[in-house]
Amino acid sequence: MTTTLTLIRTDAGDRLCIEGAGDLPAGFHGEPHGSAYLCPLDAPNAAALRRALPWTAPVPVGLKKSFGCGDRLGIATPGHVLAVRAGDMFPVFAQQSIREMERARRTPQDVMDDATWGVFRMDYQSGFGSDADHLKNTDVIDRCFAAGFTGYTLDPGDHVDNAAHTDRRDALVEKYAALPWDRLDTSPEAVKRAYTGSSPAGAITEEMLLRAACKYAPALAAAAHMARHIAARFGGAPYDLEVSVDETETPTSPAEHYFIAAELKRMGVTFHGLAPRFVGRFEKGVDYIGDLGVFEAEFAVHARLARELGPYKLSIHSGSDKFSIYPIIAKHCGEWVHVKTAGTSWLEALRVAAMFDAPLFRAVLAFAMARYPQDKATYHVSADAAKVPADLPDDQLPALFDQFDARQVLHVTYGSVLDEYHDALFAVWRAHPDAYAEVLKKHFDKHIGPFIAR
Repeated sequence: MTTTLTLIRTDAGDRLCIEGAGDLPAGFHGEPHGSAYLCPLDAPNAAALRRALPWTAPVPVGLKKSFGCGDRLGIATPGHVLAVRAGDMFPVFAQQSIREMERARRTPQDVMDDATWGVFRMDYQSGFGSDADHLKNTDVIDRCFAAGFTGYTLDPGDHVDNAAHTDRRDALVEKYAALPWDRLDTSPEAVKRAYTGSSPAGAITEEMLLRAACKYAPALAAAAHMARHIAARFGGAPYDLEVSVDETETPTSPAEHYFIAAELKRMGVTFHGLAPRFVGRFEKGVDYIGDLGVFEAEFAVHARLARELGPYKLSIHSGSDKFSIYPIIAKHCGEWVHVKTAGTSWLEALRVAAMFDAPLFRAVLAFAMARYPQDKATYHVSADAAKVPADLPDDQLPALFDQFDARQVLHVTYGSVLDEYHDALFAVWRAHPDAYAEVLKKHFDKHIGPFIAR
């Protein structure tokens, strides 16, 4: 008799139903129910499912054109699947930063298991990636490795010296001499010889080199240390690695891009993606803010450098809702691009709450507006809570998700909102899973459309 595995809804919640197995297959646990077994959707059963059905486990993405589908709630994968089925961007379903996990009270294992169950629910057998995002130390790397992540984004931003962007020359000379040359495995003289003069990014003067090195070299040493730790954990098995410097105070110039990539390569770091901080403002939950002509001119150089120095993918962080620049990115990157989203799926979940439980959503909005001054501290946002439209009728509440200030207020307060309204919100979302999947598909279609090969 053939063993079948399906998800069913019971009074106690969703369960994995295993029929035709006789005894439970190895690794699974559950309770007998007639001729079947009903198994909880927990970590041991998710691990057993990944072993039994390898397509429910993440795989390395490599240089394939890809889209990061951040899921702060663990319930967005069905909607993400609906969106990516029609295109040719490889999806990264198990993606969340450590900061987001902490605020949403989730663990790396939760993120991985929720993606597994979502992929299984949708019978999505085309493959997906994972991204342990914005990692700052080896302890969190180990937690993500234990959970089964195959992709890692290193964030050495704490080691970036933003002051070097405007330091006087005498301060730069002093800082340059004091850089951690032992950890960089090179010398001040060798770096000057390697980078001063002509380069793929244009002419680099000694002062430009001093600024780039003082700004980024300690961060690159930290990134190399984390990268070697990951390589040792995988022991030769494939994985994805991205290096991110997007959360700095100033844009990454083409010369700095060249310095970062070349230094990583010199230190033996093999990476598939690089996330510079691009010119303009990439604020959370809203479209790009800046001059599109200036952005395109500089982005074209970054894309050329990524092709010539790698190739590796340019990773677009805070990439959700940047509709005005998607055609520019697609034009210049071609296949070598990764767009990373997170909070926009949370906003679409709140849209569903506004659609089906107006009193609850009004309470959430009022709470978020009160929390916004504190919660915005770690984000690049410029919303004014006083500009959020007040006293809208119930049928117009979903329109708030088209308003700049409301989107950002609701975007960055997710951790506080979940602490206060977790059970009430999840009751709405569990009652309307198809609605959430459909609004996600509609929203993500607008993100992915410009990148689909015609």
